[in-house]
Amino acid sequence: MLWEAIFLQLGYNATLVTIGACFLGIAAGVTGTFLFLRKRSLVSDAISHATLPGVALAFIVMVSLGGDGRNLIGLLLGSALSAGFGLLCVSWLTRQTRLAEDAAIGSVLSVFFGFGIVLLTVIQSMSSGRQAGLEGFLLGSTAGMLWSDAVVIAVGGALTLAVVLVLRRPMGLVAFDPEFAAANGMNVTRIDLTIMALAMAVTVVGLKIVGLILIVAMLIIPPVSARFWTDRTDRVTLLAGITGGVSGYVGAALSAAAPSVPTGPIIVLVSFAIFAVSLFFAPTRGVLAAVLRHLKFQHRVHMRQGLLALAQGQPIYEKLTLRLLLHAGLARADGVPTETGRARAAKALRDEKRWEVVRTDQAFEGAAALYDGLREIETVLTEDQIGEVDRRIGGPQGVVA
Repeated sequence: MLWEAIFLQLGYNATLVTIGACFLGIAAGVTGTFLFLRKRSLVSDAISHATLPGVALAFIVMVSLGGDGRNLIGLLLGSALSAGFGLLCVSWLTRQTRLAEDAAIGSVLSVFFGFGIVLLTVIQSMSSGRQAGLEGFLLGSTAGMLWSDAVVIAVGGALTLAVVLVLRRPMGLVAFDPEFAAANGMNVTRIDLTIMALAMAVTVVGLKIVGLILIVAMLIIPPVSARFWTDRTDRVTLLAGITGGVSGYVGAALSAAAPSVPTGPIIVLVSFAIFAVSLFFAPTRGVLAAVLRHLKFQHRVHMRQGLLALAQGQPIYEKLTLRLLLHAGLARADGVPTETGRARAAKALRDEKRWEVVRTDQAFEGAAALYDGLREIETVLTEDQIGEVDRRIGGPQGVVA
């Protein structure tokens, strides 16, 4: 059944939800990249919580006017107005008071969310509100999604993605260096508001599928996962979009294969699984790569110390050091160096003396700054410079491994 869900074979509604979730994930991942790079990921939390009063008020207004309170376009419009007002409140509190941005965000999201819960309680007491299903906007609800609902979500996500692609360069520049962007004539405040508006658009579009509580994860987790794999902004943006799209598609498919499992939480869990893989297995920033780099560094230290011990005729007590020398064919089991080991040991000792000269001579100040006890001196000095150092030291010159 899972494979049928993956290949969109579980019916009309499941196909709508899966495609809509994929579009939403792509838009959320790409948009969230600029929030993440701008170090304003928490703003998305304020935006999402600020949508709840708008959803409730839109329902009340539509019912009072004799319309269908569950009209998705009307509900999303109300949530957008409410989220926009919440965003303006955060901006005003940050600029006009002494509150830090995180304190302003915490104040706004808690007040708006509390007000929204009160309004939901009022709606439940209304005759038309008992079947409204507005609580689905908290964690998402895809049961009974209509074609019109899917079109609204897909078009909203596609338009948001298109705007991000058009403005990605100025937004990326502001995210990394707002002072440089301002010096180049860019309106940093306007670009910041554009980033927030795009995050708000994704939040509003995603309410139906993921819900206002979990949409934050769709904006934050994909770019964080992508950041483990690359340092380039365009690649982070691309990978974040792919991660978000895969999370939405696979999560919605899993939910379709197990109808009793809610769609929003499954999408977030799939996104977290991708994050966990990135965290541990990314080639440069991953935990495994960091552990391997540490082990490699340790081995280099042990090898260097072992060679110096061999050169000075000292016994080697550290088992790891002796094992590394044995493995490299530089020493025998009793700690006696081989012919190759003697040459390498002599080279290591000679390099130590060379570095002593380099570190005490102002003429080699730049090279001395690179000394870490492990770096090969040939990677820092030219042959002529090494020859000059050897003449100062005396004895054999040009010792090589």
